[in-house]
Amino acid sequence: MSFALIQKVNDEQKKAAVVDARSGDTVRVHQKIREGNKERIQIFEGVVIRTDNKKQHTSRITVRKVTSGVGVEKSFLLHSPLVEKVEIVRRSKVRRNFLSYLRQRSGKSARLTAIQFDREAVNTVAEAKTEKLESESTEEPAKEV
Repeated sequence: MSFALIQKVNDEQKKAAVVDARSGDTVRVHQKIREGNKERIQIFEGVVIRTDNKKQHTSRITVRKVTSGVGVEKSFLLHSPLVEKVEIVRRSKVRRNFLSYLRQRSGKSARLTAIQFDREAVNTVAEAKTEKLESESTEEPAKEV
């Protein structure tokens, strides 16, 4: 009984659809930032070096970028209400889930080999699923007598 209740609460916290970000992808994460009573969207663009708990409500990606010669890493919970949108900019071929070796590399040695992918299809799948689920929830099924 308690496991079912926990599962129900976890499913309620999940977003309807989340982009399938993988290790090696270059992503643009749109995050809500609150400063006092103001709210704005901040964009963080970098390479996904780690993915955790893909199919769960605690799914997380760690994104790394180099700013002014300093490496910056941020972890984002994909189902968090503060994460507005995750947009995949580039997909690369990697053979690992955790790309920790990128921390020691800089310049040309830190490059990843890009692969072809349908950018629009990957980024709009989540929006289409969300719209579909919202339309289903507003329509009530007709009862037959």
